[in-house]
Amino acid sequence: MHHYIDIGVNLTGSSFRDDTAQVIERSVEAGVTKLIITGTDMAHSEQAVRICQDWPEYCYATAGIHPHHASDYSNAVSSELADMQALDCVVAVGECGLDFNRNYSSRSDQIRAFEAQLEIAIETGKPLFLHQRDAHDDFVAILKSCRDDLGHVVAHCFTGNVTEAEEYVSMGLYLGITGWICDDRRAAALREAVKAMPLDRIMLETDAPYLLPKDMPNERYAAPVKKGRNEPCFLPHIAETVARYMGVEPALLAQTALANTQRFFAL
Repeated sequence: MHHYIDIGVNLTGSSFRDDTAQVIERSVEAGVTKLIITGTDMAHSEQAVRICQDWPEYCYATAGIHPHHASDYSNAVSSELADMQALDCVVAVGECGLDFNRNYSSRSDQIRAFEAQLEIAIETGKPLFLHQRDAHDDFVAILKSCRDDLGHVVAHCFTGNVTEAEEYVSMGLYLGITGWICDDRRAAALREAVKAMPLDRIMLETDAPYLLPKDMPNERYAAPVKKGRNEPCFLPHIAETVARYMGVEPALLAQTALANTQRFFAL
């Protein structure tokens, strides 16, 4: 069995409220031996830390403010986030970035919160766990303005095209690939993009409970997993699909992605 680390799990969401322990146990049984729980606002970042304290052998967390919640960003929030980076279980600043698709927070608030969290990453030396949707040009411009001062950076849940992938790689970013690649209807650009990605920049994630792989075999998707919900235990299937489109052996992808993740998050 190959070993994996799921770099993006929304384990604090209501979908996992009643069976968090079982979800973690299933992931470990499937070879997904560590989970990085995504912090998307202060409440969920704090909840992620509590789960890590209950499962210290398996769980780590990020702490940050998602662009959807950027309007809530304040000096007090910034101070709390900076303090959280000192916790042993918190391995990155984020999820932060820009989302100009839904604009739940104004673009100006998103940029303000993004730049403030970049400062936290610079000051603490922690990696960055980033979100970008329909904001590529602004996202890249902001990152380039301070890239030399930043450490490791990952574009979480990358779904873009070859040009975007090559630009991120040229900036030294890592790319987190999800089950989006398993979707025949939406994944054409990503399937081409992974062919241009160097193996040493790839990490794997489910973004569970979202992005359930569309081609999940029935034998892998069975009770007690809730119907329609993605789980970390499905990461090996995602890895096999990524390997197929990259044209590499699944074992090589699994080994390299694991090493990349351990190096990135200092695990």
